[in-house]
Amino acid sequence: RILVIHGHPDSESFCTALAAAYRDAARATGAEVRDLVLADLTFEPNLRFGYRQRTELEPCLIAAQADLVWAQHVVLVHPVWWGSVPGLLKGFLDRVLLPGFAFKKRPGSVWWDKLLTGKTGRIISTLDQPGWYYRMRYGSPSSKALKRLTFEFCGIAPTRVTLVGPIRLSTDQTRAAFLDRIARLGASHR
Repeated sequence: RILVIHGHPDSESFCTALAAAYRDAARATGAEVRDLVLADLTFEPNLRFGYRQRTELEPCLIAAQADLVWAQHVVLVHPVWWGSVPGLLKGFLDRVLLPGFAFKKRPGSVWWDKLLTGKTGRIISTLDQPGWYYRMRYGSPSSKALKRLTFEFCGIAPTRVTLVGPIRLSTDQTRAAFLDRIARLGASHR
C-alpha cells in the first residue's frame, strides 16, 4: 500500500509527471496506490496556535491522516525552493503530523514515541541544479529536514532520497530519462 504525496502547488509542474510515473509503475505491478495532491486540497496551512491550542482539522486533512495510517510506503514528490519545501507542503506537514497522531512526547522527558513506525519512505525532490552540487555545496538541507526531522522523527524509516535535476534548461530527452528513473523506483516499490 503506497501513498504518493504530490507537494508542488502547481498541478502542471514536472513534479506532477514524476508523481504519475511512480504511481503508474507501482500500480502496474499490482500495488495499491493512493494519490494525495496538495494543490487540490483546501485547508489553512498555518498551525495558528502551535501546539498550545488545538486547531480543528479540515475534512481533507482528516482523510490525509487516514491515508498515512493506511500506507506502508510513503512517497513525497516536491520541488526544492530556497533549500526547503514550498509553503503549501510545509503547512500540510505542520497541520497533519500532530502530537498524538505522528508522535507523542513523553511526560517529563525530552524524548518522544514515534507513532508512524512500520512504514518506509521515499522523498523525490526536483532541483534547478545537479543533485551532487546540492549535496556537496549546501549539504541537502531539505532532504535532511524531511528525512531525519520529519519522516524518521515520526517513525517512517528507512527513508530514501532521490534528487532530480537540474530541471531548469533540461531537454525533453533528459526529462524522459528522469521519468524512467522514477518509474523504475515505482516498479520496485522503493
